Amino acid sequence: MQDNRRLRRVIVMGLGSTLLKDDGVGIHAVRKLQEDISFPPDVDVEIIDGGTAPDISVFLEGGIDKLIIIDAVQAHGKPGAIYRLTPDVFESEGQDFRSPHNFNLRESLALMRLGGVLPSEVVIIGVEPGSMEWGTTLTPEVLSSFPELLSIIRREISF
Repeated sequence: MQDNRRLRRVIVMGLGSTLLKDDGVGIHAVRKLQEDISFPPDVDVEIIDGGTAPDISVFLEGGIDKLIIIDAVQAHGKPGAIYRLTPDVFESEGQDFRSPHNFNLRESLALMRLGGVLPSEVVIIGVEPGSMEWGTTLTPEVLSSFPELLSIIRREISF
């Protein structure tokens, strides 16, 4: 008997600049995931390096069940703190979460929503940066949060 269930499609998008220390946390995370791919067999996972200006055209084809975004998020917490946010919380006026990029995450989410291509489930995994100065390595505080960060991402992929 043939199994006709559709694979769940999940996109994991890392954002940031690897030239600005902790701003690159999203990129470092997706690179690590690409090295150690062991995802559930019922999930089609696409890992994307979104840089500092994510290309929303990847969503135009549709059929995406979940979008997981990993980014540096400044929320005045302790460096290395990990936040799990939804677009509603991230975009709400009263919240003080922000992505440090020129073309920021709020604008990208708003454009996807306006274009009707925002997946039904979107999770933003934010990491509080310690330093956004020039440099290609993560600070020790952010680097020490990596095992927990990768574990959270893998749980999100598995639904």
